[in-house]
Order: sequence, then C-alpha cells, then structure tokens
Amino acid sequence: MIKNILLTASALLIFLISCKQKEEKNEKTAEVEETTMEVEVPAAAEIIPIEHATAVIEWNGNTIYIDPVGGKAAFEGQKSPDIIFITDIHGDHFNPETLNELDLESVQIIAPDAVKQQMEENLSSKTITMENEETKEIAGFSVKAIPMYNLREEAKDFHVKGRGNGYVFTFGDERIYFSGDTEDIPEMRSLENIDKAFVCMNLPYTMTVESAADAVLEFKPKQVYPYHFRGRPEVSDVEKFKTIVNEGDSDIEVVQLDWYPNDDF
Repeated sequence: MIKNILLTASALLIFLISCKQKEEKNEKTAEVEETTMEVEVPAAAEIIPIEHATAVIEWNGNTIYIDPVGGKAAFEGQKSPDIIFITDIHGDHFNPETLNELDLESVQIIAPDAVKQQMEENLSSKTITMENEETKEIAGFSVKAIPMYNLREEAKDFHVKGRGNGYVFTFGDERIYFSGDTEDIPEMRSLENIDKAFVCMNLPYTMTVESAADAVLEFKPKQVYPYHFRGRPEVSDVEKFKTIVNEGDSDIEVVQLDWYPNDDF
C-alpha cells in the first residue's frame, strides 16, 4: 500500500516538473518571438534627384549626397549631409564651391584619390579615398567602388581607367548602383543582384543609349534609372533607351526621374 502511494506521488511529482519545464520553455519561446517581432527593418532607401549627376539618398537616418553640384541653393529643402560621395574630378561631379557652401561639420567625404589631390586642406582633411574594387563599411551600410572609364578610342582621355569611382551601396537587403561617368565596361556588365541602377548615357563623354541599354540587359537590375543624360549639344533619348530595355527584358523596370528641373527635357 505504502509502495503504491510512493509510486503515485513520484509519478505526480514527475508530471508536475514536466509541466513546469514545458511552461518555462513556452514562456522563453514567447519571449524570443516577441523580441524578434520588435526588431525594426530599415525602410528602403529614398533617392532624390537634384540635377544631372547629383542626388541625395536618405536611408536609416543617414543623409548621403552624391556628387553635390549647384551650390547650396540646389539643396534647398534637403537635410544637411552626413556623408558625401564624389565619383570623379570633372566639374559636374566635384565642385569645391558647392562643398564649401554646405554645412560640413562632422561630414565624411568619400572620393577617389585624384579628387582628393585637387582639394584644399579644409576639404581634403575630411576626405578618405577609395580605390576601384575597394569596399568599406560606413554608418551601417557597405559601399564598393566600381571602376568607371571609357572604351571608345576617341573618348579614352575623358575618363581613364582607375581614376574615378562608380559605387554600389548595400543598404540592408537593397543594392543600389551609381555608374558615374563610364561606358558599358565589363565591370558594369558583371554586376549582380542590383535592385536599382543609375546609369549614365551622354555623348561625347560617356556612352550611347544603345550601349547603356545593352549593358543593362546583361546585368539585369530590377529597376534602372537613366541619369546624367545631357550631352554636348544633344540630350540622350531616354525614351529610346526605355524601349530597347523593355523589348529585351520586360521584367526590368525603367524609371524616369526629373534630373533637369530647370530645362524642358
């Protein structure tokens, strides 16, 4: 009799301990799930066209200027920059007068060495350089410097290989490419997993609409944004670019932003 009572008590005790452990496990699982749900994923980057090659990127509390040109007035209504990226030495990408008009307190400038060499001390002291193919982690995102250069014999002196940088930004799960001044080089064609591609197309300096479209059809970004398409004297036919891309791959979305707010094109 006593033995049966002891066995029953032991079984009850084991059952109670098992229930308690299961309850604690469920509580821990709930805590993990609640913690997971509280993790905020940064919103997608917002791209704001300013003019020609100049843009502002807003992402996760960071304000990033790309090739700031046009003086302080061009950025009216925009937040002051936290980080500035410059692609090349030419005046439509590197403009010291504009940089000196901006609020550069605590600002980090990223540029090719050729740009830094042309800066005065007040700007060069804020600038770190990136070489082609180099990657950096900055303010919670990564950026890789992509070569940009001309292929056509008559245009090779405009942009020599190794001098300037295009950039691929990785903001969370989103990858955004700014081509800078380039032709349809192998390094562009071999890009992978690009969500948004900002691709130049203007003569005589960069490449034709046909070359730009052909490159885009090879590296297949989800979206492509024609920019930097004013040439001398013509303006590139971005509608023709859109047609070529969509006829070649209807899954690539061509997005046209207003890169020339002061002009009729």
